[in-house]
Amino acid sequence: MGETISIAVPRKGRPLESVFDRLARRLDVTDVADDVISTLRHEKAVTKGTVEAARGDVYHRLATYSNVDDPQAPEYTLVRDDRASKPRRIVFDSVTIPIDGSNGDGVPAGTSIRLVGREEPFRALRTHDFALGFDSADLVLEEVVELRPEPLDRIADINARIDPSDTDVEVVTGLGDTVYHTLMVAPDVAPSGVSSAVDRSFLTDYEGPLCIAPRYERLVQAVLGTETLEGIDFRYPSAELEEEAAIADAGAGVYLTVTGSTAREHGLVLGEQLFPSETVLMENTAEVSSTVAAVRSLLATPETETELVVGSAE
Repeated sequence: MGETISIAVPRKGRPLESVFDRLARRLDVTDVADDVISTLRHEKAVTKGTVEAARGDVYHRLATYSNVDDPQAPEYTLVRDDRASKPRRIVFDSVTIPIDGSNGDGVPAGTSIRLVGREEPFRALRTHDFALGFDSADLVLEEVVELRPEPLDRIADINARIDPSDTDVEVVTGLGDTVYHTLMVAPDVAPSGVSSAVDRSFLTDYEGPLCIAPRYERLVQAVLGTETLEGIDFRYPSAELEEEAAIADAGAGVYLTVTGSTAREHGLVLGEQLFPSETVLMENTAEVSSTVAAVRSLLATPETETELVVGSAE
């Protein structure tokens, strides 16, 4: 019997889907990946009330999804969702995936990986519960990167700003599922209404409110640099307003965008894409064995253009 390497992953959302997309390509587990992704998308829609549950109450569906008789079948669990009625939501719990010799990369025969759902995988690595994990790069910035006067504009530079006395966790590589923290302003705040001028240099001279989501305050400080933030007053959207609407009221702000269509609907001018938000593979360097290193190399092999390539992962 070979070794099983546990890997911390998010319980739901885009980062978890990106992990399964990578595994589907690297380990030929497309059926498992499709099963987990489609199940969680359906359950998200049920929780939001956009579709009706077709298989009874949440406990019945949970029992249906989790096949405890199959040791390699995905398992799910329940959490309280943060929506108004605090409904129970079905999320990912775990799955074990064997790695055979055909995958190469020096992984010992009989090795398996066990994906284990965590609310915050990065913190699970920090406490040495796992050697490997996947999480949003945003959380690393929000937790441990050093704030400096100069800005941080690439994920590949994150490790240089992590104090090794603070944590043993480092970023290995990104998965390429990139969206951006984007600077946006109201037309009367933009210089002559030209979006190309709404960049970091614009913020250097700007004084006034900058609307951000509270959870991104430290991230924005790292991305913009403390020097740029002189004269800027952080504002936070109220529970009653969408982030883009709150930015329009404040006059300027930073928020995640994919297409920017919602921002434009609120009359905002889209400026510089300040920093990529991407799912990353991380390691706790103090917990890396030879088998963990081999699994890390297997999972880190890029197939897509990514914002991040940190070293060689060898």
